[in-house]
Amino acid sequence: MKRVLVLFGGRSAEHEVSCLSATSVLEAIDRDRYEVVTIGITRDGRWTLTDGVPAAAGDRALPEVDDDGPTAALVGTRQGPMLVHLDDAGGRVATVGAIDVAFPVLHGPWGEDGTVQGMLATVGLPYVGSDVTASSIGIDKGAMKAAFAAAALPQLGYLTVHRSRWGTAADDVLTELLDRLPLPWFTKPARQGSSIGISKVSAIGELDAAMTEALRYDDVVVVEEGVVGARELEVGVLGDADIEVTRPGEILPSHEFYDFEAKYLDASELRVPAEVSEDVVQRCMALARRAYRAIGCRGLARVDLFLDADGALVVNEINTIPGFTPASMFPRLWAAEGVTYPELVDRLLASARAE
Repeated sequence: MKRVLVLFGGRSAEHEVSCLSATSVLEAIDRDRYEVVTIGITRDGRWTLTDGVPAAAGDRALPEVDDDGPTAALVGTRQGPMLVHLDDAGGRVATVGAIDVAFPVLHGPWGEDGTVQGMLATVGLPYVGSDVTASSIGIDKGAMKAAFAAAALPQLGYLTVHRSRWGTAADDVLTELLDRLPLPWFTKPARQGSSIGISKVSAIGELDAAMTEALRYDDVVVVEEGVVGARELEVGVLGDADIEVTRPGEILPSHEFYDFEAKYLDASELRVPAEVSEDVVQRCMALARRAYRAIGCRGLARVDLFLDADGALVVNEINTIPGFTPASMFPRLWAAEGVTYPELVDRLLASARAE
């Protein structure tokens, strides 16, 4: 029986979302085929052995990793990757056991961005999902959009703004934005997900507060052109040499746009499959394939698109570790294709490999 290491939590602002995703993944793993070891990564980056995902407690609306568990570490040994337990008090080390495959259910920086993938690759541990390069491009909206542009994928206009430029030349940034992008704009931290730090800018006077909010989470902000009335479509992708894609689903957000609360706290409608023409379906699937290849994904991804009133499609972004929560689109898309949640997790574990 293979031993699976499930990693969740982490240092990013998406810590709680990772915990929600891991809860669903752990429920779906076939315990007759896999022995599961769970590691929760605390907000300060400590690896701790856990018995599953802690439930939300007290005033917390969402779960998070408790800081009172024993410290653990993954090491490369002559026998292969090994998980060890560290005695914080006495400094003693005890072996937990060999690990066969890792499933990093991590979202955002320090988990989805190639950092953990590089560590897993260093000790030779096969893992679910994209390699270091694709992960680092996928998390960085500026780099991702540049890769999409190089692959001639249709996308909305955008401007990447560094903290230093905004601090010294905000007027020049505003002038460039007005020259290049029609209002409204969306300001986004370049390396953050789950709509954390995103603001909609409908008037010039709102830009300063929006930039300040985005800069709380990253030194780089991507300012994107907004499309009024566009439909938000998402496609699931699986595979490496051979790629499979789903028909698109549609998000009908409960808020003005699909922000953090609309994703995880307030009920937004997910329509799977989306009620669109077969022509739109085929174009969505083709663009998803191209976006997946454009950054070199493997394993899995979710590709997000916009459909405007004239029927034009643009690629918004790609997510190399999409959400697995009960409110997430990715598992629902595959369920609509006849792939159950346990089957989806099993396929991902079977596809895992080291670099």
